[in-house]
Amino acid sequence: MNTNTSDRIKPDNKAISTYLDELLAQKFQIPTFQRKLVWKRENIKKLWDSIFKFYPLGSILIWKTDAKLQGHRKIGGHVISNEEHYGNEYQYILDGQQRTTSLLTSLYGSKTTDAENPDPTIYIDLTVENENEVDDESYKKRFLYSDEIFDEGGKFKRNKINKEKYDEGLIVKLLDVKGAFNALEGRLADSEAYKDYNNPVRTQLREAKNIFDNYRLSFIELTGIKVSEVCQIFERINQAGKPLDIFDIIVAKTYRPDSEPDRGFYLRDYIDEFRNSNGSAFLKISDLDYLQIIAILIRESEEDSDIKNITPIHLNKIQAKQIEDIWEDAKKAILNTFDFFSNTLEIKDRRLIPYRYLYMTIACYFYKNDKPDYDFLKKYFWFYSLHNDDLLENTTHLIVHIDFLKEQKKGEVVEFPHFIIDKETLRKSSYSSKGRLSRAILSLFASKQPKDFEFTDRKVLVDDIFFSTDKPNLHHIFPTNYIENNPGKNSLNEDSLINIAYLRNKTNLEISDKNPLLYIKDFADKGSNFEDVLKSHLIPPQLLEWSNLGCMPDNALDQFIEQRIDLIIKEIRNLLPDIEFEVRDPQEKSS
Repeated sequence: MNTNTSDRIKPDNKAISTYLDELLAQKFQIPTFQRKLVWKRENIKKLWDSIFKFYPLGSILIWKTDAKLQGHRKIGGHVISNEEHYGNEYQYILDGQQRTTSLLTSLYGSKTTDAENPDPTIYIDLTVENENEVDDESYKKRFLYSDEIFDEGGKFKRNKINKEKYDEGLIVKLLDVKGAFNALEGRLADSEAYKDYNNPVRTQLREAKNIFDNYRLSFIELTGIKVSEVCQIFERINQAGKPLDIFDIIVAKTYRPDSEPDRGFYLRDYIDEFRNSNGSAFLKISDLDYLQIIAILIRESEEDSDIKNITPIHLNKIQAKQIEDIWEDAKKAILNTFDFFSNTLEIKDRRLIPYRYLYMTIACYFYKNDKPDYDFLKKYFWFYSLHNDDLLENTTHLIVHIDFLKEQKKGEVVEFPHFIIDKETLRKSSYSSKGRLSRAILSLFASKQPKDFEFTDRKVLVDDIFFSTDKPNLHHIFPTNYIENNPGKNSLNEDSLINIAYLRNKTNLEISDKNPLLYIKDFADKGSNFEDVLKSHLIPPQLLEWSNLGCMPDNALDQFIEQRIDLIIKEIRNLLPDIEFEVRDPQEKSS
């Protein structure tokens, strides 16, 4: 579709009557990624009040494209799209679904009404006039629903007056104002009470008709725009700020109805069913994560798939049959990936995985791999998670990683590059729920299966105490008040990773802000093998020695930091045998 730049995003407008007629003529579609929203009845009244006062409503966003998406065929039971669509262009309502639904059902009612979804048809009371220029209350009486009018033979006495007005022709359907104005006008003109042309009731009727004749709805039409850019435009224009997810678009594009000879396909059902296959927390990864894993596996299984990356432009090329072809093997690969995190690495919480791209690289390694090398895979995970540099932060890195893993998967001898870790980086590292190094160090602590200080025979359930916030429920070995009074040369901040340990909430609360000299001795006196407990946290045994002595040196905090960093580096060395290992320390150079 060749479109000049000036025509790609074009404002337009049309009368309400025209838009409603075009909807009923099945000229628009609402894609399934537009989730069903339900406005309160009061909001729909306010919508019509804004129209009655000729206030602007905001633009309706229309995407004109040759891409066929799964769409909602009906609004309130009214068919608005034709499955046997002819032509090369589709018109999708990207933003304005609820306004469109409200306008359509306000006039034409709903064919799906029940106790929970009462009749949405709107009536207008022609006797209600604006109280003043800034009147914001009269709409409640001007626009009415049927259950505010009809009394069911006197059953609802509150509706008696409105029912009399309806019988007299003073309360009428908005639809009749649009399509039967002359009949309404004639009835009032024949009445002795309203025969005067300038009677306020007849004036109100003409003002209502004026809505359908002259009120213009604003549209923004997107033409010749690719799916990735449409996502960005939607997010910026949408008043609620809700992103238009590429996953939702692919769900709509790959949808296939269940009909002979083809069976149906609905990606959302595939993913939802898989998510519920067991209780693993990793199954709750995002829709986008799943979609990108699928894209990578299609890329690896089909040489001519044309899916070369995981960016929106490539994701947009995914076809239902491609997903079907890989799905059974993909599920096994993904489950093996999650099992590797949980039971090989002992990382139980998906929020601790340093790079989300690891879902894709490791799933790709497990895909149709009968003989995975877990020792190699552990090296791979820890090498790239803990390396001083970010080596898996973009899609270029991702493809390089997949090729690296593919070589080993084929049985070829592969070598890891030079591993670098910087002590100063560790000294300054702070907790962040989104930081790669933060999650990597927390994963390292979790993989040691740390034991509780108080109940030394119990492992701390890391997945129960880690929260994806900036204030996690993690224990600070040296409390804030101690750091403030004894900062040391390292100026350790309160969220330093070197000062963090996993503990049960009950134990953490019991410790509160006590000096480590005191609480370590209390716990050590209660149980045996407390030194092993400290080892499970990579906490230097020097802390226990100080507690036994009953005092700490003035530079205790500095000593603790350096000793714990050494323990962390020693643990990383053990995880990366036979790999060239370099420890950098700017402080040593400066001294």
